[in-house]
Amino acid sequence: CKQFRQQELLNPRCTVSRLRYAIPEELGRGSLVGPLARDLGLSADELPARKLRIVAGDEKQYFSLEEDNRNLRVKDRIDRESICGAVSPCVLSLEAVVENPFDIFHVSVAIQDINDNAPQFDGELVTIEMIESTPPGTRFPLGSARDPDIGENSLQNYELTPNTLFSLLVRESPDGTKHAELVLENVLDREKQRNHNLILTAVDGGDPVRSGTAQIKINVTDANDNPPVFTKEIYTVRLMENLPEGSLAFQVKATDNDEGTNAEITYSFSDTAKNIRQLFTLDPRTGDVKVAGPLDYEERKYYEVSVEGKDGGGLTAHAKVHIDIIDVNDHAPTLSLLPILNPIPEDSVPSTVIAVINVRDRDSGENGEVSCKMDGKLPFRLETSSENTYKLIIDSALDREKQASEHRVSVVARDRGRPALWSSTELVLEVSDVNDNAPVFEEAAYSAYVAENNAAGALVVRVQARDADAGANGRVSYWLAGGSAGAAGAAPLVSVEARSGALYAQRSLDYEQCREFWVAVRAQDGGAPARSSTATVRVFVLDRNDNAPRVLWPAAGAGAAAAFEVVPRSAEAGYLVAKVVAVDADAGRNAWLSYELVQASEPALFRVGLHSGEVRTARAVSERDAAKQRVVAVVKDHGQPALSATATLHVVLAESLQEALPELSERPAGAEAAAAAAELQFYLVLALALLSALLVLSVALAVLARLRRAGPPAVLRCLGAQRFSLAGAAFPADFCEGTLPYSYNLCVAAPARAVPEAAWPPPPVPVLSAEELLGGDECEKPSPNSSAVVGETLADPEAPQVCKAESSCCFSSAFPYLVTFPPGFPRGVWVGKTGPCLRQGMKERDVFFF
Repeated sequence: CKQFRQQELLNPRCTVSRLRYAIPEELGRGSLVGPLARDLGLSADELPARKLRIVAGDEKQYFSLEEDNRNLRVKDRIDRESICGAVSPCVLSLEAVVENPFDIFHVSVAIQDINDNAPQFDGELVTIEMIESTPPGTRFPLGSARDPDIGENSLQNYELTPNTLFSLLVRESPDGTKHAELVLENVLDREKQRNHNLILTAVDGGDPVRSGTAQIKINVTDANDNPPVFTKEIYTVRLMENLPEGSLAFQVKATDNDEGTNAEITYSFSDTAKNIRQLFTLDPRTGDVKVAGPLDYEERKYYEVSVEGKDGGGLTAHAKVHIDIIDVNDHAPTLSLLPILNPIPEDSVPSTVIAVINVRDRDSGENGEVSCKMDGKLPFRLETSSENTYKLIIDSALDREKQASEHRVSVVARDRGRPALWSSTELVLEVSDVNDNAPVFEEAAYSAYVAENNAAGALVVRVQARDADAGANGRVSYWLAGGSAGAAGAAPLVSVEARSGALYAQRSLDYEQCREFWVAVRAQDGGAPARSSTATVRVFVLDRNDNAPRVLWPAAGAGAAAAFEVVPRSAEAGYLVAKVVAVDADAGRNAWLSYELVQASEPALFRVGLHSGEVRTARAVSERDAAKQRVVAVVKDHGQPALSATATLHVVLAESLQEALPELSERPAGAEAAAAAAELQFYLVLALALLSALLVLSVALAVLARLRRAGPPAVLRCLGAQRFSLAGAAFPADFCEGTLPYSYNLCVAAPARAVPEAAWPPPPVPVLSAEELLGGDECEKPSPNSSAVVGETLADPEAPQVCKAESSCCFSSAFPYLVTFPPGFPRGVWVGKTGPCLRQGMKERDVFFF
């Protein structure tokens, strides 16, 4: 700090890479450590933009910045002895990070010791067994007091209660530890005084002075001439820190020249701290020292143990054991992260610092040398900032849409130990979106087909554009950006819904007025500045059959002059009278026209071309044809449903125009007369047809009457002796089928009587015409009962079973007879009688034609 202040005096705006502060331990929370912002050369105006912050490499945070980020203050209790132990100087390190521009400063805080601990002995009572023959000058270790403070505040001296037999000798070991030894000044006499009690006081050099005491009790025993002797006065041992518990650490050995119990040596720890005794155990018989607890090089690198050997007579010897702990790679590196920029704007430039990574390894040497690397192929890289600090910076341009909206950066720290240890941490970095993508339509050009006469508001087509950005930058709205759908000042034909991109018809479309049009649709996102793209929508209007054909000639209407054509009476068949000209505003099949003659004064005189509309004579004009003719033609399109129009053409049969003029002058009255005459002609034709039908019927009735008076046909009487089986199911089906297009089947059923079955198979059935059946020669006498009137209809419910001639209706017990009748033969007319001609003894039955 002093060095920095000197630089500040020379140049107030100077910057340094390392700051040093010194504070005493046990400062209260919130105590000032130093004006960090001022020492870094940062003014009050610069602080908000530079974003000063601190990163501590230790696991516990002992310091913090004020709310205004100016001064460094104490955050938690600082006990030098618990943090550093006997290590001097005790220094806490941290890094100060500033931005805009980015820089890192190393700050070290030296913790100064205060005299907050008094010296303290391991035990309040020290018992010493002395043989009375102990020569003057013999020294007895009294142990050492422990003072966690360092420097002047640590243990400085020992004091002993004044007496004539003993004095105090203070010795200092190579590591600076002071030990007190009791020196025998005069010969002991057990018989005079068996016990001696002394007070040992340990004093430190602090201000005020602190001290600790222990009571020394000396028991005088009988003489044992030879004390034990250790093989070494000082033992030096090197132990690996990962030595397992129970392992033999070292062995001490002492010998005694006495015999018997005076030569039996017992080993024990003397002047050894309690925490050390928890790490090692000493076998009192063998002197073997074993590991009893975990050894940690990072906590303590050196131990000193005092071993006492006592024989059976009470004589003792002492030896020192110096234990050096060898470091092994038993600590993996630790990483601490300080995010600087998260989330990261998508348009951040390369080399931007986004995080600071601090690495620590508690091991030493190569075991504590750490290197960092980043896993995976990401657009970031690690850059060394100092010995244990790395910067994570952007290596290449970011693209949220093509790469990822979130990057998981895994940083691995590995030391150089054997085997190497490593640790990793993961930093999740989010990439915030920037409006760097314009909306993209699914198609560059759209085509839509709409039938005309649509309802206003009908959906025409739906366009869709996608924006790879997120949030408002990817929210797409649609607008019309021009086109042929509407001129300036005129209402457009379509509109677009801003959110969905659906195009709706503003009004009903008319194919005849507009067959196609196009509009430009702009898709715009919600970014700032906004980005947009445009697509073309071409709308084709489909035709419907909503226009009837319009006759151009002959002209029709109230204001149009009546059209007429003059046809010479010498005109032959095929003479072109006129041509009906019509158009249809529709298109395609809806505009295909066909012509048909629907009315004419002389229907057989004229014909019209189906597709040409040409009216021609169907035959040669004769003198009997009326001079004035009226021809009505209908013009139809091919739509669904078809629409039509009529054209009326007036034709005058004359050799010249002069000859036709008189007819034309009477045309208005003559037209009405011609219509009345045509109607009268229809009724005359109908009456003539009815008279012809009545005449044919009368002739038929007359023929039937003559046949009835002649009696039943002889052929029926001749068939009376035939025998047939009643098993109708065995008859072929062909017996009941007609044989001519105008023939009828007559089926007569016989009464259900038992007949001999020996008559099977029956004889062939005769096929007779009606004339033969009704007018054939008789082979037997006429039946006296053949007196029915010709034309008599069948009204008796007991009449014989008769079926219609058109259907196959043979019964299982019927005798089939195939009889042919001419077309138009009246139904219900009596044909004849069955009588005995069919079977002797059979009751006569009348036969009628149905």
